[in-house]
Amino acid sequence: MPEPYDVAIRDQSIRLGQFLKLANLVESGAEAKPVIQDGQVLVNGEVETRRGRQLVVGDVVTLGPQSARVADEAADDGLPW
Repeated sequence: MPEPYDVAIRDQSIRLGQFLKLANLVESGAEAKPVIQDGQVLVNGEVETRRGRQLVVGDVVTLGPQSARVADEAADDGLPW
C-alpha cells in the first residue's frame, strides 16, 4: 500500500465526507455518502460508516488503493516561501 499523502485542513477537525472531497478521493459529497455507507472507507485501518465522523490531524483515510492523512495547515510544508 502506498504511503498516504498529507491533506491540510484549516480547523482542528473535519467531517469524513468533507475530507474525502477535499482529498480528491471522491468527486462530490453525493459520491461520498454511498462509498462510506457501503463500508469502502477506512479510517486508521478500520471500516467507518459514519459520514459525519470527526477526523483530526494524523488520521489516515483510505478508499481503494489511495490513502490521505489529515494534516495541520500551520505545519511546515518544507517550502521555502
